[in-house]
Amino acid sequence: MSRQRYILMSFDVEEFDMPLEYGQNLTLEEQMETGFKGLEATMPVISGADVSCTFFTTANFASWYPASIQQLVHKHEVASHTFYHSHYKTEDLLQSRLTLESITGQPVYGLRMPRLKKVPMEHVIEAGYSYDSSVNPTWIPGRYNDLSLPRTVYYDKNMLRIPATVSPRMRIPLFWLAFKNMPYSFFKYLAIQSLRKDGYLCLYFHPWEFIDIWEFKLPGYAKRWSGEKLQQRLYRLIKDLQAEGDFTTMWQMVTETKSLASRQLNQSGNAANAYKKAPITK
Repeated sequence: MSRQRYILMSFDVEEFDMPLEYGQNLTLEEQMETGFKGLEATMPVISGADVSCTFFTTANFASWYPASIQQLVHKHEVASHTFYHSHYKTEDLLQSRLTLESITGQPVYGLRMPRLKKVPMEHVIEAGYSYDSSVNPTWIPGRYNDLSLPRTVYYDKNMLRIPATVSPRMRIPLFWLAFKNMPYSFFKYLAIQSLRKDGYLCLYFHPWEFIDIWEFKLPGYAKRWSGEKLQQRLYRLIKDLQAEGDFTTMWQMVTETKSLASRQLNQSGNAANAYKKAPITK
């Protein structure tokens, strides 16, 4: 019998502050309203496809829209996108987890930092998280170069890390911008190739992508395929991938994959032992 394949589709639920990076001033109310409209547009696609996903939400957003975040936990996982999307301090790690747990009434296990900001894994562990998904192990010009990091699930100083999927060998990133700008057939090909090789696929998007964002001052590559066109494209991707694996939350994959329970790391401080790959097997 073939091993199970996990499809981890996740969404970063947040204040829509990206236009601030390009000189457009938006009030906090406008940022929140756009993020909320995006969530409202995304959920019918997810519900219509009947899949489970992981929603990394800022505690700030969740505090503005608690009823919507509470609704998510009936079928999905709610994880932390720390407290605020635009600024960060170490204590936000713990406070965001506690706030989200208070709002949802459920444990919060996972973390994804806004813009995949690098933070010490010791701080993540101290804040009570069980896994981190703040890694895109590729090169994005002007953003980061993480080609030296493991391509698939691994441990970093005793913290389980679930990187966003990049293709085997060439490490072509399969994140939200790739989904917008690649030909659909090529994106699907790379996603299925990665899923079959790795046993899991980790994709991430933002709800605000799924509404019309052409009015905002953003690069064309960030606005392309927004709104209803992108909703249809996402639904098509979900249906195509359902033939290849099971959509599930990150925490469910972690708990179902027995090999991930082993955390035998050498704490000698040797850089060669900083990472330990955790294969996805059952």
